This record gives sequence, C-alpha cells and structure tokens, in this order.
Amino acid sequence: MTIAPNSGEDEHRVLGACPHDCPDTCSMITTVQNGQAIDVRGNPDHPFTRGTLCGKVDKFLDRVYSPDRVLYPLRRSGVKGSGQFERISWDEALKEIGDRFQSIIAKYGAEAIMPYCFSGHQGILNGLMVSDAFFNRLGATIAEKTLCSSGCATAFELSCGLTYGLDPEAFVESKYIVLWASNVITTNIHLWHFITEARKRGAKLVVIDPIRTRTARQADWHLAPRPGTDAALALGMINIIIQENLADADYIEKYSVGYAELKARASEFPVDRVSQITGISVEDIQTLAQDYAKIQPSVIRLGVALERQTGGGNAIRAICCLPALVGAWRKLGGGLVQATLWPFPLNFDVIQRPDFIRPKTRIVNQWHLGRALTGEMELDPPIQALFVCNSNPLLSAADQDKMVAGLSREELFTVVSEQFFTDTASFADIILPAATQIEQLEIMFSWGHLYLTYNSPAIQPLGEAVSNTELFRRLAAAMGFTDDCFQLSDEQMVQEFLDWSAPVMEGISLERLQQQGYAKLKLSQSPHAEGNFPTPSGKMEFVSSLAQNGDFVIPSLRQGLTDRQSGEVVDRVPNYIPPAESVLSNPNLAARYPLSLLSIKPHSFLNSSYGNLPKHLKLEGSLKILIHPQDAEARGIVHKQCVRVFNERGDFQAIAHITDDVQLGVVASPLGQWRRLSPISKTLAALVATTYSDLGKAGAVSDTLVEVIVVV
Repeated sequence: MTIAPNSGEDEHRVLGACPHDCPDTCSMITTVQNGQAIDVRGNPDHPFTRGTLCGKVDKFLDRVYSPDRVLYPLRRSGVKGSGQFERISWDEALKEIGDRFQSIIAKYGAEAIMPYCFSGHQGILNGLMVSDAFFNRLGATIAEKTLCSSGCATAFELSCGLTYGLDPEAFVESKYIVLWASNVITTNIHLWHFITEARKRGAKLVVIDPIRTRTARQADWHLAPRPGTDAALALGMINIIIQENLADADYIEKYSVGYAELKARASEFPVDRVSQITGISVEDIQTLAQDYAKIQPSVIRLGVALERQTGGGNAIRAICCLPALVGAWRKLGGGLVQATLWPFPLNFDVIQRPDFIRPKTRIVNQWHLGRALTGEMELDPPIQALFVCNSNPLLSAADQDKMVAGLSREELFTVVSEQFFTDTASFADIILPAATQIEQLEIMFSWGHLYLTYNSPAIQPLGEAVSNTELFRRLAAAMGFTDDCFQLSDEQMVQEFLDWSAPVMEGISLERLQQQGYAKLKLSQSPHAEGNFPTPSGKMEFVSSLAQNGDFVIPSLRQGLTDRQSGEVVDRVPNYIPPAESVLSNPNLAARYPLSLLSIKPHSFLNSSYGNLPKHLKLEGSLKILIHPQDAEARGIVHKQCVRVFNERGDFQAIAHITDDVQLGVVASPLGQWRRLSPISKTLAALVATTYSDLGKAGAVSDTLVEVIVVV
C-alpha cells in the first residue's frame, strides 16, 4: 500500500516485508521520492518488528542500488568461473535456454535437467516453491530440499506434531527461558524485545550452546555442552526430573502417551554419564533440570543448528519431551518454539502442481549436488543442465571442491537467476537478472511469528530485472507451456496460493493486508494447555506412533512427492546418537583431525547474502576461525595469524581469532564469506561431508573434525 506523503507530492511511503530466510520476517516501510527509494525502515506499528530492522537489512538500499547488481541478461564469454560475460537481450536468453533444454530432453530425457532453488527468498510467491510447477511440468529431476529445517520438522512430527508451539509474543509471560542452540541476538533479534521484557519481570535466561555467542554473553547462565551431545543432556534432564518427582503427573496422564518407555530410556542417562558425555558438571546438570521443572512457566526456543549433527533429530525429539513432562504447556508463557510456519494456510498443490510429476521421476537431494554433477552418483541420465535461483550452492552445500569441478564441466548448461555475481553465478552460461523485494509484489509467511506480511512493490525494477514469478512465466512461454498456472498474474497468485477460508484466516482479507501491511493468524497463544497436539493420538508422544509404523513424510518435502521414510529404522523413543566425528566417538580419525569444526551464523551477513557489500564486509571482517587459547598455543598460532583448516575432504585458509568463546577442542567459523574473497578461493563448505543427520535428511554440517596449522 502507498501511505500518504510525508512532504511534497513526489514523496510517499510503501508497506513491504523483508524477504530473507529469517524467523523475524519484518514489516518494512520504504520511502520513495521521484520514483527512487530513499529510505527503508522497520514498521513501528507491527507488534513484532516494532520499528527496527536488523543490522543487515537496515542497509537494504545498498543492496538495491549497488553498482554490482546484475540488471540485464548475460551470456558467458570466457571460461567457466572466470566471471566474463556479455550482455544479451531477454529474447536471446530465453531462446537459448529453450533451445538447450529441448536439445537435452531430446537426447537424454528431461531428468537430465535439475533445478536448485532454496530460501534465498522466503516469499510465498517468489520463494522456495517458485520453480516447482515449471520443473514438474518439464519432467526434470526433482531436487529434494532438505538443506535446512527438515530434521527439526521431522523430529517435531514424530513427537509433538507439526505445532507452532508457544506464540513467541507470549515470551513476556515466561519465568524461565532456555535458548537452546539459538543465537537470538544475531539470528532472531526481534524476539529479544520479548525476552528483555520477561527479564524485567524477573525471568531467568539460560543459553545452551557450545559457543559463547553474543546472546550467551547476555544470558544469566551459559552452559556449553560438547558439540553433538544435546540429546544426552536432554535425556539426563528428563531422568533427574522423573527421579526427583518434579514431573507433572496430571499433565502426563491426560495429555501424553509413552511415559513408561521414556522413563526407561532416560534411566540409561544418569547424571554422571551425562556429565562425561557433555562436559557439563554434575551440579550444573542437576540445577538446570531442577530449575527448568520448578520455575514455571518455562519455555525453550530451539535453534535449527541442533539438526546439523548426526544425532540432531533425536536431540530435538528429546527436548520436545521436556515441556509436557513438567506441564510447562499449561500456562501462558510456557512450552516450546522452533518454527511457527505450520499453521499458515498455503495451498501447496496449487503452488507446486504435484499433479505434473511423472511416475517414477528421480529425486536427487540438493545436499549431494557436487556428487551429482561430477558423476559420482552414476546418474542415468547424467545431469546436463542446472537451473539455480534463490540460492548460492557453492557456499551453502557440501563438497565445495567437487561442486567446482562439476560446475566447470564445459558440457553442463548452467542458468542462474541472481541479483549479484555470486560464486555460483560465475560458473553460469546464462545469468538472468532478479528483482529485489521492493521491486516486486509478495506475501510472506513466517517461521518466527504468526503474522502474514504483505509486500507492495515500491519502485519499478531496475534495468531489466524481473521477479521470480515473471521469470517462470517467461520460461513457460519459451517452452510452449500453456497451462493456466503459468498465466496467473502475481495478484491472482496471492488469491490462489492461500486458503482464505481457513479458520486461522478469520478476520483477514486481502484488502486488510494491503492497507495495514500485516495481519495475525487467529491462533491460541498457548495451544497445548489441554493437549490438542497435532499427532495421531492428539497427545504428546513420548513414544512415537509414526516411528512405530515406520511410514511418515519428511515435512520439508511436502512438494507433492510420494517419497516417504518407510522402512527407515527410527527409534520409537528418543535416544542419544553420538557424533560420527568426535574425539570420543571416532578416536582414530581424531588422532589426525582432533578439532571439532562448527559453522556459525555471521552477524553481518544472512548466509551468503550481503557478503559482497562493502559496509557489511567491513563489519564482518575477513574469513576467520575461532580457536581456544590452549589449542592455539599447542599449534604455535598467534592472534590474527593466517592458518590452514583442513581434513581429508578439503581445506580453507582463515585468520585465527584466539578466544575462550569456543571450548578446548572446538573451532568455529562463520559461514557466508564468499569463496572468491578467501585466500585460496575456498570456504568451510570444502570440509563438510555429504552425510545426513538421523532424521529428515538434514545435512550434518556440524559433525566435522579438522586440524589447524599455521600457513608458512
């Protein structure tokens, strides 16, 4: 919506929404003067945004008007990876893409084409699902999207169901707040408002994280378990709560199933054993369990980082048991929050068109892109074309060296839709210019609050940039697709992609969203005070009925697939699965690579977004590795010295930052630094294995052993 002018007839404000993969999904106001955006700020009327944007997005216009933006279609003119391109017209670009796709289909079949789209944009129209209908219609290889949140979601579905949990705004009523693997100040800053208010009212803040993050420094208490041992800690807490009669027997009796089995499993984790596994003292584990149970209402905010361990899914399942065990759900301000996205009424079948999928179309997980492109997966037919949008896989996926080799194949036809010359885009044959959020229509759900947020275009797209929706309309026309779904305007998509008649949409209309910019779903702030869990039993399942029958859909794969985890051995009760790579679980590997590497979210980038912009680069600094003083001394490393981080899969160079923010035996490096800006054109993605965690095919990014030495 356009708001009344501030001053002069040529100045007005437009309501919008932040497009990024962040739980805050802020409501924004763009001020426009003479057709140019001159200011972007947070909407002061939005109850979650509260008038502020994070340190990344408050410089959004630097992104929009960057001299480095891709504004016209480009064709590669040099060798792959050289960054040499020449400008072409949209007609030329679309004809070349159409001709190459048709040629590949004629020779190899449509499965030789693979899309790669993720959450570089999180909108309902232009985000994660924007390419699905087109590539399903094409018959391309289905790209399995489990890079993020699939492990968390699967764990939730197995235990408490796909619940949004506690309304995040109800944190103000909490008395005991546990941020478990969640660096809120960097990744969820607007939740901090509600935590701060709760602390003013007397709440205690506990952070559980292997690293002393910005958030941990602000906490009343920071506990640092060894990486990958969170399930043991949660099961140890459960055991103490049960043994000391701190459980809520009435809530357990009325609203849960499987208590006896959970009690038996937890008994395998006496506090002495848990202390040995986690590195946390017996006294601290006991205090944590006792305080969590006694100080009510207590709430846990779970971070996505937990799923990025070999046993991450089971860790989340164990933590999900805690609120029901102590009856935290009973009171406003008690319970659990991980992702609030599940109640948003999206019409997935309309958006993704699973009816287009041909029987037995093959599926390739995006986590394995490097293996797929190099032939290691022995695909038949091999991947001959790759289409990338909303993503920068050279930095976000594993096997970076293999991916470079695959993207360098001369016969591979690669198309990238982008706003900048990313590391991935530099290997493209065709680059297509993508619009920014203030140049397009969009409507946003959120995975961190319960508001729909409407984004009106504030300015015309710069150059020849187009929205993703327009891009796929043009591609469909180039391929001769006449299906009705490819004729829909953005305005029609807004009407059809949401179920406006859903109960949660009561009182919400398109007109209201356009006028106000946002509207909250009609949901209870405390949904499980009397059970009502979205599980087969309707109760909290300490013993999972879905695991019992061995047949459940990976939640993040709800894209019309029939792919199920049937036959996979899933323990009916949560358990502790040790890391695949750690000093305790794999001593032979640790003898060569004794340090656990964690990838952490950068404060000034959002994944790799903003990693090329001068102000953000200045704030974030060079690619760094955090290392404990004793580990540094043992290796002769001094502060801010260039070091090589390596294992048998690859290496990268970084500047050593000696700090006790990391534990002895642990190193950490922020993800998102662009490969081309690193000393040897490599990042930590070169060291990460393509293994999955235990649930949901989440990538086990943080289960990685390395060694660090001085660069001579």
